[in-house]
Amino acid sequence: MSGDMEALLKVSASVAALTAYARFAASKTTPGRRRFFALIPAISPLFFLPLSFTSIHFRSISGFFLGWLAVFKLLLLSFDSGPLFPSLSFLTFLPIAVLPVKLRHISPSPKAKPPHLLPTAIKAILLSLLIPLYSHHDRFPHHLLLSIYCLHIYLGLELVLASAAFLAGILLGLDLEPQFNAPYLSTSLQDFWGRRWNLMVTAILRPSVYGPVRARWGAPAGVVATFLVSGVMHELMFYYITSAPPTGEVSCFFLLHGVCTAVEGWIRKAAKRRAGEGMMVNPVVSAAMTLGFVVLTGFWLFFPPVVRTGSDQRVVEECLAAMRFLEGGGRAILRRLGLQLNLTEAKIL
Repeated sequence: MSGDMEALLKVSASVAALTAYARFAASKTTPGRRRFFALIPAISPLFFLPLSFTSIHFRSISGFFLGWLAVFKLLLLSFDSGPLFPSLSFLTFLPIAVLPVKLRHISPSPKAKPPHLLPTAIKAILLSLLIPLYSHHDRFPHHLLLSIYCLHIYLGLELVLASAAFLAGILLGLDLEPQFNAPYLSTSLQDFWGRRWNLMVTAILRPSVYGPVRARWGAPAGVVATFLVSGVMHELMFYYITSAPPTGEVSCFFLLHGVCTAVEGWIRKAAKRRAGEGMMVNPVVSAAMTLGFVVLTGFWLFFPPVVRTGSDQRVVEECLAAMRFLEGGGRAILRRLGLQLNLTEAKIL
């Protein structure tokens, strides 16, 4: 852990230097190829910085923030497509570049809305109840364990991003971009991937991949291309987790979903032209079918690269170690508080 803390300081300093250079280079070049080539020295190292960590959690989180979000935001900056602009101050440019945050829109109301802490607290409690189950993971059926992994990924991402939102809001007055919108209520693959799951990635891939491809080859090609790029980036994320060469299974998972999403959109349009209103499917049935398809294809293609390398067991060990650390720290605090209370009572008596 101490090694990862040292690595965190070095990575943070490196990221600050790279983003400072990117802002400077963008301010001195015009959007287009010239700015793109000027930003390559800032983009390239971002792929390697997550490898500085030994903890899977540190590597995966930094890989998502740096190797995916920051890289794509700097690529968009090359062509002046936002959300980064060289006119931003460095203290604003840096967090927008490396975190899933955006500038806060000025509200006409003088009173800011209080943060919604209850949903986050509930998810934190659920995750704290979920992690101890891993102590008995060897007794679980394989598919039940994979189902627990699905829930763990959802809750873990929500909490990590909620923490980023809190820090950005307190320190810099930034808002976190929405990451999830009740994905368990999805009634179609389009609804799941486009409006409910991992919306930060959707917001990045839409202008960088979907928009340009759609403009040239049409919406179905844009959808498939977007999922293909997402698959390639997930292969990179999985490399940060497993340290194993990519197998192509994750790319196949996203390519399959891209093709199915494009076909789904075509069927909906064809049905709407024939019936006027399209096919009406019971929302409960469509939600069950959508989530069932996502989960079953995930069992088939998404989780095997992680399970095969034993990386899931390392994640479990890190989670259990973190829980033991928190429990030990909590007990120490309670003991110290109890001792202080006893001393106070003795002085009063």
